[in-house]
Amino acid sequence: MSGMRCLVTGGAGFIGVNLALALEQSGLDVVVVDNFRTGVQENLARFSSTVLDLDISHPFSLAGPFDAIFHEAAITDPREPDDEETLRNNIEGFQRIIDLSLSKDAKLIYASSASLYGNGPAPQHEDQEKELMSAYAESKLRMDEIAANLFDSMHIVGLRYFNVFGPYEAHKGRPASMIYHLTRQMKSGKRPRIFRDGEQKRDHIYVRDCVLANEQALEAPSGIYNVATGIATSFNQLVDYLNDALDTSLEPDYFENPYKGTYQEHTQADTTRAQEKLGFQAQYTVQEGIREYIPYIEAP
Repeated sequence: MSGMRCLVTGGAGFIGVNLALALEQSGLDVVVVDNFRTGVQENLARFSSTVLDLDISHPFSLAGPFDAIFHEAAITDPREPDDEETLRNNIEGFQRIIDLSLSKDAKLIYASSASLYGNGPAPQHEDQEKELMSAYAESKLRMDEIAANLFDSMHIVGLRYFNVFGPYEAHKGRPASMIYHLTRQMKSGKRPRIFRDGEQKRDHIYVRDCVLANEQALEAPSGIYNVATGIATSFNQLVDYLNDALDTSLEPDYFENPYKGTYQEHTQADTTRAQEKLGFQAQYTVQEGIREYIPYIEAP
């Protein structure tokens, strides 16, 4: 990657800022764009390169060459009230980034999402039938379909993130990870609130592994790849891991799930394609990621 000039869209957001900082620390020339709709300036306090306030879902231009574009910008809250705006923003923004990549002859790596699997059978494979439960999921599927038509004509890689957690997600509020919210509750001495009966499962992946997947995507064949650990952890087990890491013994406070019918009960990735084609395997277990992440999280 030495000597590359990279663009990171959504670089003030959660995954974007982790990626931008890692690329910059590797010695690359990195440009961040963000319209600060959800991303925050504070996330970029340690970033010393160029930051542009720009909405890529509307016409724009960027000067100079780029070797790689990492597209993380999107409306990501699945409960965003304006479905039409979610679809417009995410799809039009993606198409404009494709156009930019083609004009610059740049490799394009973009964020897809495991939300489009819905409650489909697990472990979830990239090619299985999709089950869309939100406009956000629909927008990501549309993006994947657009990308698939370009596999033979450009370097384009979609990374289908599962349940990501880690530093720089606090600004997300409600859509932040369960690990973030439960840790804050438990650090303040409160019982962790989880949906009854706590046996829902998630494939939690630490954000530093998502950064690794983006870096490896630069040398991978065009395609769409699950980015996950391949291991599903129940909410009850997650509370156990947090109690262990925090040296607490707080029992879950169960409550009814208000989102039944629009809620993924079990996410777990089939990681075969990512291992074989992307060369990716998560380096952190959930427990290891939690232990590294906890010092970043403040009690409310």
